Amino acid sequence: MFTGIITDLGEVRSVEKRGGTRLAVTTAYETGSIEIGASIACSGACLTVVDKGADWFAADVSAETLNCTTLGTWRAGTRVNLERPLRLGDELGGHIVLGHVDGVARIVSREPEGESVRFAFAVPDALSGFIAAKGSVTLDGVSLTVNRVEDSRFEVNLVPHTLRCTAFGAARPDDRVNLEIDVLARYIARINE
Repeated sequence: MFTGIITDLGEVRSVEKRGGTRLAVTTAYETGSIEIGASIACSGACLTVVDKGADWFAADVSAETLNCTTLGTWRAGTRVNLERPLRLGDELGGHIVLGHVDGVARIVSREPEGESVRFAFAVPDALSGFIAAKGSVTLDGVSLTVNRVEDSRFEVNLVPHTLRCTAFGAARPDDRVNLEIDVLARYIARINE
């Protein structure tokens, strides 16, 4: 489980295609403290560490993850928002994030608004009902508050700190991002079925 508070901005070091796909990601994390088998959220997708070096870790990515996320488009140099898992007693600074990506959203616009930047996103129709104004959403692993919702589009504001410390600083219209709906919305919808 994660909080959506990004603690490192890594970069894809290599993508190796075998029977599956192995991603290696450079990181500023102290990799000596990362156990093989540990989880790390990589732009919102919870991946399992299978190998590591002094400044990198590697994870095997399933076909399902490649199909449901942006990870299939990653290449060497792709910037990756990283978060290590929540530990019992840690501050929950964002919201409860599982690292289970529900789909891919597309950036529709990026407009300055005071010192922040307002982003608009388009989401698949099947996920639009799970997004509510003033609710939480996870985009590329970042916990964000929804400002406005209209049909299958919604808007969020990113403050300068978030723009500096995440891949959103370089994000542009038409870029795709991983979307995880709020876990509470997911269970409420299931109960109401």
